[in-house]
Amino acid sequence: MTRGVAIVGAGLVGAKRAAALPAGSDLRTVFDPVPERARAVADARPGATTADSVEAAIDDSAVSLVIVATPHGRLAPIATAALQRGRDVLVEKPGGDSLPALLELRDAADAAGRRVRVGFNHRFHPAVLRVKDDVGSGRYGPVFGIRARYGHGGRVGYEREWRAQREVAGGGELVDQGLHLVDLVRHLTGDVELVFSELRTDFWPVDVEDNAYLALRTGSGAFAWLHASWTEWKNLFSLEVTMRGAKLEVSGLGGSYGVERLTRYEMLPEMGPPVTASWEWPQPDGSWAAELDDVLADLAGRPARGADLDDAIAAFRVVEAAYGR
Repeated sequence: MTRGVAIVGAGLVGAKRAAALPAGSDLRTVFDPVPERARAVADARPGATTADSVEAAIDDSAVSLVIVATPHGRLAPIATAALQRGRDVLVEKPGGDSLPALLELRDAADAAGRRVRVGFNHRFHPAVLRVKDDVGSGRYGPVFGIRARYGHGGRVGYEREWRAQREVAGGGELVDQGLHLVDLVRHLTGDVELVFSELRTDFWPVDVEDNAYLALRTGSGAFAWLHASWTEWKNLFSLEVTMRGAKLEVSGLGGSYGVERLTRYEMLPEMGPPVTASWEWPQPDGSWAAELDDVLADLAGRPARGADLDDAIAAFRVVEAAYGR
């Protein structure tokens, strides 16, 4: 069955979603408050049209899946409106600008009897997929330590962009890139609790944090140390997972973050230098397409490994604890 798709929000992420739509989906309509952006996305997909409003986009009777890719404050209200019209939804991370917004969205999904997936696309980077498989295999024993860093340096005028506005984004760098790190720890190890946080505003003249330091403890007792930053100056992604028998090290996400690479350091019984193997993925970022394939699989009743609203709520509870709310 081909699913008709509407995209609400045609900025950078909405455009990536449109370009990555897989077989089995058909982009029907695009809405953005900047008509030129909507037109650019629609023109790139044969048969797609633009809508004059959110309502017009999600009311199209040929649409069964709505992708919501707006600033955080609009995510949950638009997703709720789509659910009330009988649509399934892929809502971009974090799914809402607050924990109450996410809880209300889950209630709306339950009332409508529809599915909501949340766009934590980093789960679908090939290096992370392989880390997940290695951790899940049990071959190297349990995870006992994780270190992760994620950051960029912004750009001129970044303090005026919506991600730096608390009333629009719901927070700063912790909600922006830090939430991806929290989700990855949960994805690899299960539920977590916050044991330490320090949120700092070190450079950007904003009322939100530009650096977030978190320590998490998993239900199995593993420890994770996370740092998300808007002051990296050189874009950075790093994820290290240590188990009794091996350490897995991911660096890069492609593009300006560098070639995506996974290195496995496998301990020998006699210890000493480990057996080392490395993999690289120099091709363009395929996580957006892989996640959309996973969404369609979930909607068809097949196993899926992406994030749902329960995952988003659990990750945002960590954010709320760090903000002291």
